[in-house]
Amino acid sequence: MRALCGAIITAAALIGLGLTAQGIGTRYANEPAYYSDYDRIAKEKQEKEGSDPKKTPTSIAKPPRVLLGDMDRPLIFILVFLTSMALIGLGIAILGLAYHHMRRDREHQWERERAAVQQRTTV
Repeated sequence: MRALCGAIITAAALIGLGLTAQGIGTRYANEPAYYSDYDRIAKEKQEKEGSDPKKTPTSIAKPPRVLLGDMDRPLIFILVFLTSMALIGLGIAILGLAYHHMRRDREHQWERERAAVQQRTTV
């Protein structure tokens, strides 16, 4: 039962994380992209050289990244909360399964001992 409860908690948290990812993607779809230092240097170098008609400008097309500090506080809270719930649910499921297997092994050992031939003590 513990493993099932942990699996349900994990499944609900993962569904919530998927919906949160959709919400974050919708909210920040039109935000300007952050580029890494390498991309920024390459873009500045391209702008510095100017537009030569013989050269085709190389555009740096990267998917936009939104830094965690620039996101809305409720979205950050939901993201952290659901991530922690997914980890807690996964831990409950794993520990519940381990405890379940330990109990079944102990029950199996008891059945083997009970069904074994009993040794008689001679007097």
